Amino acid sequence: MRFAAVSDIHGNLPALEAVLADIASAQVDLTVNLGDILSGPLWVADTAERLMALNLPTIRGNHERQVLTPPREALGAADAFAAAQLGPTQLDWLAALPAALQLGDEVFCCHGTPASDLEYFLETVVAPGYAGSGAPGVRAATPAEAAQRAGDAMRGVPHALILCGHTHRPRAMQLADGRLVVNPGSVGLQAYDDEHPCPHVIENATPHARYALFTRLGAGWQVELRCVPYDWEAAARRAEDNHRPDWADALRTGFVGRWEAPVAA
Repeated sequence: MRFAAVSDIHGNLPALEAVLADIASAQVDLTVNLGDILSGPLWVADTAERLMALNLPTIRGNHERQVLTPPREALGAADAFAAAQLGPTQLDWLAALPAALQLGDEVFCCHGTPASDLEYFLETVVAPGYAGSGAPGVRAATPAEAAQRAGDAMRGVPHALILCGHTHRPRAMQLADGRLVVNPGSVGLQAYDDEHPCPHVIENATPHARYALFTRLGAGWQVELRCVPYDWEAAARRAEDNHRPDWADALRTGFVGRWEAPVAA
């Protein structure tokens, strides 16, 4: 079996097209989408239509859930922009997506963790003041933390593979019991800032689109974390046109420049 995993597209259609072209060259059996598909100041409806036509195995992320949760005036900026661009057919598609799915006997897919679409799996947000490894406020999860977050998902399954997204950071960790947890990274946004549970940033250090390829070998899963060039300047200009200079900075560089503007009370 050979398959691809994409996640956190966030309406970035040029990045998605570049990744899909790279996947096509890899001759996979299928591609799975791990959620956070549309929210952001980019090509919301066009990305929805492209993916609906592809009919990939797809789960919802926290942003799909948030877009579908009224009242609309309570949404954050990325979700509010997405909700305003989507019609009934597209919203129905989002509403029908499952929170998790299993591919065959060995692969489990979730967005955050098996228990929560908002929980980080392979990263841990830490107390204010932390500034390690160029990523203030966040560090790699310990094996014990990741195992606790995995819970009973795929426990006891030989060669079990758990896929997650949400943090946008490509990473793999094998747990002590043999389960392999992989985040393919983000197709559409390579840096962001967040205030919860305390201020932190995620930065991938280049603007390339990310995804992962998985090949089932006799000894287990071969994992390739891919980094794909695309026209990120066009994406940055689109964000600027939609009044999101923070997204433009992240799209151009893979680093957080300007932080997201606070929501007015």
